[in-house]
Amino acid sequence: MSNLQRGLAELIGTFWLVFGGCGSAVLAAAFPDVGIGLLGVSLAFGLTVLTMAYSIGHISGCHLNPAVTFGLWAGGRFPAKDIPLYVIAQVIGAVIAAALLWYIASGAPNYAGGLASNGFGEHSPGHYAFHAGLAIEVVLTFMFLLIIMGSTDSRAPAGFAPIAIGLGLTLIHLISIPVTNTSVNPARSTGPALLEGGIALQQLWLFWVAPIAGGILGGLVYKVLGAEAAKRPPIEGEALPAE
Repeated sequence: MSNLQRGLAELIGTFWLVFGGCGSAVLAAAFPDVGIGLLGVSLAFGLTVLTMAYSIGHISGCHLNPAVTFGLWAGGRFPAKDIPLYVIAQVIGAVIAAALLWYIASGAPNYAGGLASNGFGEHSPGHYAFHAGLAIEVVLTFMFLLIIMGSTDSRAPAGFAPIAIGLGLTLIHLISIPVTNTSVNPARSTGPALLEGGIALQQLWLFWVAPIAGGILGGLVYKVLGAEAAKRPPIEGEALPAE
């Protein structure tokens, strides 16, 4: 695949993640009487990744997330030279999605301008402190990378990785929406923050640092965890294993 194809795939995939995930939170989560709630929003984020993994995984690998791109690089699965292409495409896709979501949401008479941005302290849904937001974003992105690298390992059952990854992201949101509104993805955080401005933009740095740190750590750990044992030469007199 050409760089143009891969970059465009990442842009469209990240657009879908932000538009579908944040859109469910902004437009449908609290809709009177029939809102989908936190469970629905969590499932929406998972479904965006699952559907895109089957749609564009064979084109770009379906990262949709700078933390995943950095994590796969740390795990030896992605070349450093392609990181800028992927990260730029992901951020552009997220910003376009946030802008379109704002345009649609602003058509409601009581729209207050929120786009499901991430935050801590007073900007956390549950008013969780900075240290709580930092810890949960690092840990959950770490686990997300383990899920991604393990399910896409050549030794894993073929064809099921998108399901594991999509359900993994759903679980991550079920755990952490009250804490930070769940990032684990710097691009997902950037789109809404740029449109909202204010405290969302001021706190954006955490949602780059923590997920990328967790992603790199996850990639490094899986590189060790999933490494095959090196075959040693037989010792003289040792019985050879049966084939």
